[in-house]
Amino acid sequence: MHQYCCHCGQRSLSYGIPEGDTHPRKYCNACGLIYYDNPRVIAGAIIEQEGRLLLCQRGIPPRVGTWTLPAGFMERGESVEEAAYREVWEETGINAEILSPYSIFSVPPTNELYIIYRARLKEWKDTPGHETLAVKWFNAEDIPWPDIFYPAIRQILERYIDEHAGGTYGIYTGSMETGTVHFMR
Repeated sequence: MHQYCCHCGQRSLSYGIPEGDTHPRKYCNACGLIYYDNPRVIAGAIIEQEGRLLLCQRGIPPRVGTWTLPAGFMERGESVEEAAYREVWEETGINAEILSPYSIFSVPPTNELYIIYRARLKEWKDTPGHETLAVKWFNAEDIPWPDIFYPAIRQILERYIDEHAGGTYGIYTGSMETGTVHFMR
């Protein structure tokens, strides 16, 4: 990654626990700058309309052709809600209203934090971006379950379908250490 310090320009980077810190990190021996490799935030939304759920078919690796919720990496200067709104628009062409958090889960092996909101369609006038092969509304019984991109997305969809029947939605957190996210309410 870094060979030279971006602050002082010296080629004096080390990896270890900097003085006064608690985690191993890259740091500059010359000026002391610490390079933090913190989790990446992925924001997205689950959109339901008349009992149908909106899914996107992935057009980029990994797992091209699988189905998922519209979601992606948060950009600098965005709030999480703004990132969710932007990702929905980029991947579907939909102008959505971000309503409330629904699932928050961490994936330590990939250094990622997912924040999925409930949202509603306001307007659909644009086409999906290049990362999406198709956008489609699915009734629960028609969701292509074997082709869902990621186990946690499947868990979110299954839970949402169950809750939609009762009309009450929770907020869930979880963590994936070994393959399945274990959510708690």
